[in-house]
Amino acid sequence: MTEEKNEFSYLQKAEVLVEALPYIQRFNRKVIVVKYGGSAMVDEDLKKKVIQDVVLLKMIGFKPIIVHGGGKEISKWVTKSGMEPQFINGLRVTDEPTMEIAQMVLNKVNKGLVSMINELGAKAVGVSGQDGDMLKCEKKLSAGQDIGFVGNVVKVDTKILEDLIRDDFIPVVCPIGFDETYHAFNINADDAACAIAKAMHAEKLAFLTDVEGIYRDYNDKKSLISELSTDEAEDLINSGAIQGGMLPKLHNCIDAIKVGVSRVHILDGRIPHCLLLEIFTHKGVGTAILSKEAHKFYHESEMKEG
Repeated sequence: MTEEKNEFSYLQKAEVLVEALPYIQRFNRKVIVVKYGGSAMVDEDLKKKVIQDVVLLKMIGFKPIIVHGGGKEISKWVTKSGMEPQFINGLRVTDEPTMEIAQMVLNKVNKGLVSMINELGAKAVGVSGQDGDMLKCEKKLSAGQDIGFVGNVVKVDTKILEDLIRDDFIPVVCPIGFDETYHAFNINADDAACAIAKAMHAEKLAFLTDVEGIYRDYNDKKSLISELSTDEAEDLINSGAIQGGMLPKLHNCIDAIKVGVSRVHILDGRIPHCLLLEIFTHKGVGTAILSKEAHKFYHESEMKEG
């Protein structure tokens, strides 16, 4: 009985590898940008699994770029410094003292991720958007209100990213940019990841979040959408079905698709190995947004064609 059970277990593992093969072939040597945030950055076990996923992607021929946030950690240190974190319409008010804290925290997070990747046998280099003049910004307003040193990305210089990828490194990017006077600006990590994915002509952009994906009706958990086109995404936005922090995220997804990113994924980072499950299995997890020209339910259709 034990031998039969072991044989079944081995067969299951073999089937998983075979299922992954078409996706490995399709995306080999393609750029994938991973926006890393939410609970997956706080829970140490989840953090390890995300980094394992990224290292595996690298080892089988993908070209991953990590763009990370650090909002919860920044808020914690702002409070420890005797200040009160302030937000306007969901965006952090970033005055000079808060900007200094953000740079300190993001640099610490960045080097921690680099160390984890290196420990697993890949090579990583941590950079900020200031390095190599990567992320040039202009001041971002929130509903017309000044929120301090918060930036919109207006230009991405991809040279440092291209050089690192060519030399076999995984770039780990913290979202600090600069304006025309070279003053540091805090950038929303979703915005930074989207800008980098567009500039690098990424095949995939994956957002790790604390939600399962996009719902037609958020109060009905059975209404999770596996795949939708940009047209359908815009219809959902116009209908008022998308609210809160998912609204700017979905706008970023649509913008990325319109400039050539193949697919954008919104994944629940609380699920262990969510990246591998989305990329290498027929069913996947979360929600994938694709262009209107692309085939829907691409997993099933491609498997039938193959």
